[in-house]
This record gives sequence, C-alpha cells and structure tokens, in this order.
Amino acid sequence: MPETEMDQKFYMAGSSNQYSMRSLPTRQLVLLTTLAALCLGMQLTPRPPNVEFTSLVVFLVGAIFGISSGVLLGTLVMLINAFFSPWGFAGLMLPFQVTGMAVVSVGGGLYGRTKNGLYDTQSCIEAAILGASLTLVYDVITNFGVAVSLMLVRMPLLLAFISAMISGALFSVIHVVSNFFVFLLIFFPLTNTLQKLLGGEKTWKKEPLLT
Repeated sequence: MPETEMDQKFYMAGSSNQYSMRSLPTRQLVLLTTLAALCLGMQLTPRPPNVEFTSLVVFLVGAIFGISSGVLLGTLVMLINAFFSPWGFAGLMLPFQVTGMAVVSVGGGLYGRTKNGLYDTQSCIEAAILGASLTLVYDVITNFGVAVSLMLVRMPLLLAFISAMISGALFSVIHVVSNFFVFLLIFFPLTNTLQKLLGGEKTWKKEPLLT
C-alpha cells in the first residue's frame, strides 16, 4: 500500500493494479491525453515510409495505464490516421491496422507486468527486441489485409498473402529496423520521464505476471 499522502492520491487500487479511464487521477488523465495528442501529431506529420513512433507510445501506454488504455489509444490514432494520413485513406486496411496496434498494446501491458514497474538500462535491449518483434507481427497482420484486398479480385488466398509479403518486404524491413532503434534509444528515457510525471515508481508499479 502507499506510504505517503501523495502515494495515496495517485495509487491505483485493485487486485491487478490496472488503470481504468474511470479511476484515473487528473494528472494521469492529462498525461494520457497529452500522449494521445502527441501520437496523433507524429502520425499525421509527413515522414519517411514506415518510420513511426506510434508503436512506442501505444506500447508504453499499455505498460503504464493498462492494455485497455493502450488499445483505446491505438484504435483512436488509427481511426484518425485512416482519414487524414499523408499517405491517403486506409480503407480496407483500417481493421488490420487497429488489430496490429492492439497486439502492440497487449505486448506492452504484459511486458509492464513482468517488469513489475522496475526498469533499468537492460530494459532498453529488451524493449528494442520486443518492439521489433511486435512490429513484425503488425506488418504480417497488415500484409494479410493487403492479401484480402487481392482476394477481392479473385486471387487465391495463399498466392495473395505471398504476393503481399513479397511486395511489402522492403517496407517491413525498414519498419522493423527503425522501430528497433526507436525503442532502443527512446524507451528508457521516456519511461523515466513518465514515471517522474506520475509521481514516482509506485504510482504505476504492476504486479508480476507470474506469482
């Protein structure tokens, strides 16, 4: 339990210590809103293809505020991005993009539990590997979305999926490699900053995934 009055103000009670939108203190709600706005701004800004920071933000929100908040943020960003992206309307890809971001949020939430709110420099390597792996999963999911669009013109499923994977291979390599370095370089300092803004380690410390 919290040891100080400030800890009590920001400590999130519950058997799983998971955050919910209804119980978020003002400071946490403001921070979550700010992260959402920042994420949207970066997502809608013209940038090199497949170089993005949304995955990192969604991952961190999943780890700090819980999986449901990460999924909500990822869905919101992908919905707005679908209509205002500098790369054009997402169309049929939207549900696959949302699903991919949900996977990233789940990965962040589970990682936050295994770390129990305690992060060090070794976490940079762990997060980078996990971020790259989740990015690859995201790309497989969205490439399946491309395959579905090819199936609409009567291409067989297997051929459509292979074609989508081959045509998107270079972009996937860029995406995975760039996110590896984004997580490697930004995860730890951003985590420390968020931790301080939330009032300290105990304000978002998670129970271990395995007890």
